[in-house]
Parts: sequence; structure tokens; C-alpha cells
Amino acid sequence: MTSGLLALVPELVELLVFGVGTVALSGFGVYVERFALSMFESGQVELGAWAAVMGAVAFGFSYLLATDQFGPRLRRLLAGGDGR
Repeated sequence: MTSGLLALVPELVELLVFGVGTVALSGFGVYVERFALSMFESGQVELGAWAAVMGAVAFGFSYLLATDQFGPRLRRLLAGGDGR
């Protein structure tokens, strides 16, 4: 029983890291997009456009991390199989 629980620890740590990474990238994307909007409103269009692209990149990485890493690992963990 203990060895079964110990075998889950690395999976749970990976799931936690990918989950926190997804949330952190999403939060960073929101912050950068708000910064971009404030730059557009203040008349600094070039800086605002650059920041908007950087925010979109952060959202893109967050989406890819959630769909390519977090989702499959969560499904595998819930199904109870190792599947590596």
C-alpha cells in the first residue's frame, strides 16, 4: 500500500507543476494585456502592440501547457494507469 502511494507522488508533483504553470502563464498574460491596453490608451501604440503580442504569446503557451501536458496527465492519473 505504501509503495502504491509513493508511486503517485511524482505524478502528483508533475501535475501540480503543470497546473501552477498554466495558471501563472494565464495570470501573466492578463497582466500584460492590461498593460497593453493602458499603453494604447496613453497613445503609445507601438509599445501597446508589442505588449499585446507578448500577452497573446503567454496565453498561447498557457493553452499549450494545459492541453498538451496537464490534461493528459490528469486523465491518466484519474484513470489509474501509468501509461508511460
